Amino acid sequence: MCDHLKILQVFNRYSSYGGEELVVENIDKMLSPYHQMDECLFSSDEWLKKGAPSKLRQVKLMFNNPQSRAKLRAQVRECQPDALLLHNIYPVGSPGIYAEALALNVPVIQYIHNFRPFSVGGTLWLGDRVAEKSLQGKYWEEINAGAWQGSRLKSALFAQVLKRLHREGWLQAVKCWIAISDFMRSKFIEAGIPAEEIVTLLHPWHMIGDEPDNEDAGYYLFLGRLVEEKGVRVLLEAWEIVEQEMGSLCPVLTIGGEGEMENQVNHAAVNSSKIKCMGFVKGQTKADLIASARAMIAPSVWWEPLGLVTYEAYDHGKPMLAASSGGLSETVKNGVTGYTHTPGNARELAESVMRMEALKPEHRRTMGREGREWLKVNADPDHWRDQIVDLIRSVKAR
Repeated sequence: MCDHLKILQVFNRYSSYGGEELVVENIDKMLSPYHQMDECLFSSDEWLKKGAPSKLRQVKLMFNNPQSRAKLRAQVRECQPDALLLHNIYPVGSPGIYAEALALNVPVIQYIHNFRPFSVGGTLWLGDRVAEKSLQGKYWEEINAGAWQGSRLKSALFAQVLKRLHREGWLQAVKCWIAISDFMRSKFIEAGIPAEEIVTLLHPWHMIGDEPDNEDAGYYLFLGRLVEEKGVRVLLEAWEIVEQEMGSLCPVLTIGGEGEMENQVNHAAVNSSKIKCMGFVKGQTKADLIASARAMIAPSVWWEPLGLVTYEAYDHGKPMLAASSGGLSETVKNGVTGYTHTPGNARELAESVMRMEALKPEHRRTMGREGREWLKVNADPDHWRDQIVDLIRSVKAR
């Protein structure tokens, strides 16, 4: 490629490794063979270890952290980037990163992984519903629900951070927003981002190679955090319905993951031979589970930004049973690559399972192949690389 670019990724790592950090790493791997890639990294753990700022001091630094700004300033001077590619910056990086970018006159491209900077908790999730009013800067529902770290006080403080960020106008540093689904793009436009400043760019995916043999051991697979917003309660309720209606013919539900609902999942597994709990899985164990599943399930009740579990299923030629929630409604084609259900509706999910069970094996394989074809067309790494490079060049030229 011509026109060698210099890109500085800015990311505040979470205490636990997750999908956003994986995306940051993949972006570096995909662009570094062609362009200069540098990183400005912060970590939430910095404020948990010995010698961390006092809690009172952290409150002040959450809005504008001079140390973080100095770190960014030094790295900009060293690598002279054409653009900053921002991911999460909370809490250690702080919104002061935007102010520093403005002062340095370096354009920012903001990668959207969740609903910040329009959500206190990042997910808009209140425990039983989505806090849509936060998109208009009305954060009281998230505050009342303790959306950030389970604390009303911390959530109230974070809400003030977001309000000041918008009031100060520091987001003017962002010259382009990258949404990972059309759904996310629409919600950020609803929140006030000009439509011409935000583009949709689905995550890329390196496929496993030749079409898999499509082994089918007959079980259904859920992989993800065991939390309410991922639809775990709905999943367990749906399996009760399936077992009641199908009896001994009910297929096995295999659940892989960890989280605050582990006790409920383990309890369900103890009381039903049709539910198997695997705990956290990764690597080859995870790949083998997907390869042998009949279908994968994503019953999210929150606004799922995209849902990479769909990519994993399609890569292995597996149909998806998913809630028509957020970006999942764009990746799962009802009746073509799987079945969709209304978010939170256990009865509909159960019916999707029973519909899948009623299909002939070849029909299920066809659904899996359709999903794999969708992945080839929509998540091609070379196409993604061309698109993001074009975006960076256009921002650089302004």
